[in-house]
This record gives sequence, structure tokens and C-alpha cells, in this order.
Amino acid sequence: MLLVDRIEQLEPGKSCVGIKNVTINEPFFPGHYPGLPIMPGVLIIEAMAQAGAVILLADEHFRGLVPIIGNVDEVKFRRQVVPGDQLRTRVELLWMRSSIGRIKCEATVDGETAASMELTFKLVKASRE
Repeated sequence: MLLVDRIEQLEPGKSCVGIKNVTINEPFFPGHYPGLPIMPGVLIIEAMAQAGAVILLADEHFRGLVPIIGNVDEVKFRRQVVPGDQLRTRVELLWMRSSIGRIKCEATVDGETAASMELTFKLVKASRE
């Protein structure tokens, strides 16, 4: 499930800004919640993580690798994300050591913080072969 529609800014190995246009046609809205569509928090976290992956995967050095979530810290949800919102995710790579790294993320809607977190990841081969 791709939760980034486009990358607005990218500084490979450092930071990026990703955009997700949230529409009523998203497959999760019928069940979350019937009559009160709210983007699930876990998918907001995933949208931030996917934008963070772009920072690394835009670098030739990391071709063929996939960042796997290892730890999510300091998650805060500040506002609901609903159909019609544009989720703007700012991600900064805090550090990278060997195959392990950490990002800091903030997702906003109309300049208002919707969610924030820090995430630790490990890079693994894209194939199990």
C-alpha cells in the first residue's frame, strides 16, 4: 500500500518532504469508522516511514535494500486526518551507522501537526534469495 503520492523536496541522505492526498476512496475508510472516516494512526506512521525510505532509496549506495521498521518512539497524534486533507510529511535522517539508522518525522495538514515520531530502521536485502 503506497501512502506517498509525491515527493516535493528531496536531499538524498538528509531529508525529504512527502505528500499524501487523502481521499474518501481510500480502502481503509469504510471500516475506520463507518460514518466517521478517519485515517488510521498506524497508516499515518506508515506514510511517514515510506517518505523516510525515499531519503535512502534515492541514493545508489542503497539500491536493492529495504528499510525495515525496528522501533517507533515518541509517537504523538495531534489531529485527525480525514478525506480531503493533504498530509505533508517532513522527514530528517538523524543518523546512519552501517545498516541501521534513525529518522525524525512530522506530518502536518494545513500547517497543523497531525502526528510526529522518531523511527529506527534496519536495511535488509530486498530479496530473500
